[in-house]
Amino acid sequence: EKPKKKSASIFGYPISIFFIVVNEFCERFSYYGMRAVLVLYFKYFLGWDDDFATTIYHTFAALCYLTPILGAIVADSWLGKFKTIIYLSIVYAAGQVILAVSAIHDITDTDRDGTPDNMTFHISLSMVGLLLIALGTGGIKPCVAAFGGDQFQDHQEKQRGTFFSIFYLSINAGSLLSTIITPVLRAQECGIHKQRECYPLAFGVPAALMVVALIVFIVGSGMYTKTAPQGNIMVKFCRCVGFAIKNRFRHRSSAYPKREHWMDWAEEKYDKLLIAQVKMVLKVLFLYIPLPMFWALFDQQGSRWTLQATTMNGDFVMTDLSPLQTINPILILVLVPIMDSLIYPLIAKCNLNFTALKRMTVGMFLAALAFVCAGLIQLQIDETLPKFPSGAEAQVKFINMIEGEAVNPSLLPQASADYLTFAEPFNLSVGGGAPYLQDLPDASRNTIIFRKDDNLAFFCKGANSIRFLNGWTSKLNVTVGESSFGDIVANNMSVYVSVGQGEPQFKIMDASGNECVFTQSLGFGSSYTNVIPPTFAFGENCAASIRPIMDISPNSVHMALQIPQYFLMTAGEVVFSVTGLEFAYSQAPSNMKSVLQAGWLLTVAFGNIIVLIVAEAATLEEQWAEYILFASLLVVVCVIFSVMAYFYTYIDPMKIEAQFAHPDSDELKRKGSFDKNKVHDPHGKQRKDSDSSREGDRAAETKM
Repeated sequence: EKPKKKSASIFGYPISIFFIVVNEFCERFSYYGMRAVLVLYFKYFLGWDDDFATTIYHTFAALCYLTPILGAIVADSWLGKFKTIIYLSIVYAAGQVILAVSAIHDITDTDRDGTPDNMTFHISLSMVGLLLIALGTGGIKPCVAAFGGDQFQDHQEKQRGTFFSIFYLSINAGSLLSTIITPVLRAQECGIHKQRECYPLAFGVPAALMVVALIVFIVGSGMYTKTAPQGNIMVKFCRCVGFAIKNRFRHRSSAYPKREHWMDWAEEKYDKLLIAQVKMVLKVLFLYIPLPMFWALFDQQGSRWTLQATTMNGDFVMTDLSPLQTINPILILVLVPIMDSLIYPLIAKCNLNFTALKRMTVGMFLAALAFVCAGLIQLQIDETLPKFPSGAEAQVKFINMIEGEAVNPSLLPQASADYLTFAEPFNLSVGGGAPYLQDLPDASRNTIIFRKDDNLAFFCKGANSIRFLNGWTSKLNVTVGESSFGDIVANNMSVYVSVGQGEPQFKIMDASGNECVFTQSLGFGSSYTNVIPPTFAFGENCAASIRPIMDISPNSVHMALQIPQYFLMTAGEVVFSVTGLEFAYSQAPSNMKSVLQAGWLLTVAFGNIIVLIVAEAATLEEQWAEYILFASLLVVVCVIFSVMAYFYTYIDPMKIEAQFAHPDSDELKRKGSFDKNKVHDPHGKQRKDSDSSREGDRAAETKM
């Protein structure tokens, strides 16, 4: 091997690594910032229901964890890490820009009502953007950390370890800041013709950070140590396994003698050292089989749990989006040192056999408990949510604008207290007149207003927001902030307008320029019809006559109740993910760490695929039941994994590899056996590898 060229350094560290750390911070800000509001973009901008939004979200997440394998193969076999990072970062930045453009509603809002008129265009553009992002973020994932490690000389093991700690900190710092900032950006209102939630800004800032990440990385180009591609170990691994399977199938007849391990059928083509290394990796990959279930629950923090937060009371935060996603990176930074320096040493002093695999089992159990908490909270939320009509049912609320008239089926001095549900058409009579049949659309919410001029009714389908009913004698214009309800003619209803939580001031003006300011206290998720009565008059007390009629009550279950489930899930991640990577790397040969990294990322991808299957296949009408289903499945998997862990025996890969390097170990080479070299670690402590890049890779990929 050619010695690495010595690059300029500061405080004993290559200057080049500072560009890499800044690049990683900006990239992680870009990714997690975009993902923090993605499912809300699907629901509120594209208009998808919760199940379909969840499906697309987890499809995207799965792709992000499938593409790293492609990136690793391209980097190690053809382009090298540097060029792979450059090219895929360009793809990544282009995807972020396209996604931000897809969220600009003014592009197709020809009627200027704030709603895109060509939703197919926005959906197509956003899907192209997400595909490019998945290819970019996944492709550079296995390259950046390893490229940073390449910048150090062989004697700089200590500095390399510190670099990976800083690298890991930059990942969590980017994640933390982005999950705080982008929801605030989303809550802003923007638009040329009509103001609405500013998804272009929420996606645009992460896109700008990705462009900055690319520029910073390119600026440091002349300082990097760049290694040429030397072939990909994953390709060798797959070919070796494939040949063993094919060779075993060709010699499946009983005429051929059996071999101790099925991988021994690769001896005709591959050397015994490689075969022994593959065996060690396969033992760990076998333990990976149950792991996707953990990630199926973990990644729902960004989908189901975020959607759950939209039905809760968040009056302790600045925005209408749950800030609790920020708890995850904060708790990781707090819990990792607490676990390593306090919890694990205390357990060891109690002489408890708390091995790495047992820690992972505990992590799964904590994640299951988190979903039980989510299910219990969902039960409380369901009790406060309005009962919407289903099937052939329809609901109607009556508003009586006729003084002194009786309305049947209920006597209404002003408005019915709640929506009435009808399964069949019903007869309606006003003021003792002849009844007439009302046939409402199936599965709809409607409002019937009785007017003084002709006693006729008209219908408006309900929604979660604010509207005004003009019962005054002439046209009125109503605005709130930058949003307008438009000109409301006499005896007519305005459109619904989304208004944020707080005490917004509504300005009511007539054609003569008279103005009335009406202040209304609003919670989260409420819907009101504000009735301007015929007796309304401009003046000092004009707002007193306006009657708010509640269509949907505000969310009453507080977001703070989600804190326990986030705490349990993050504690589970720390115990499961960090320990899992430590265990896997300690049990595999040093030249196949990338294979295990690919296997670990695949468990995340398959976990998201499990969510897709359950969301589409499980016909559960109640969300709490789905939470309990996931918790139950993870408990079952937890039991299976604990049984697999019980029969697992720890090994020392370096000792096994050393046997094949010794000239007198032919018999052991032939067998490729682990039996005489098992190293059982009763306390779960892992031996530190002399190659600090092993620890570095673990730290850098803990938060993926």
